[in-house]
Amino acid sequence: MQLLNIGYGNLVSAERIIAIVSPDSAPIKRMVQESRERGALIDATYGRRTRAVLLTDTDHVVLSALTPETISGRLEGRGGEKEETDEG
Repeated sequence: MQLLNIGYGNLVSAERIIAIVSPDSAPIKRMVQESRERGALIDATYGRRTRAVLLTDTDHVVLSALTPETISGRLEGRGGEKEETDEG
């Protein structure tokens, strides 16, 4: 099982991810809210701004403070990106 670092020491199974999307659209915001209501939301932002939403094949929704581009780079093995924070 390959684990993917999604920021701040949080790891998810890379094989379970089916999509990495931006949280800005209304349908994604609805999906996040619905998963929160049914108890399938995993918030890995540590209180920071959500920049990526990971959708899994188990219908869990994972929130990350890293951008989709950073996570996709890590998934493809480029890995050297630094973690982004709101503090500048």
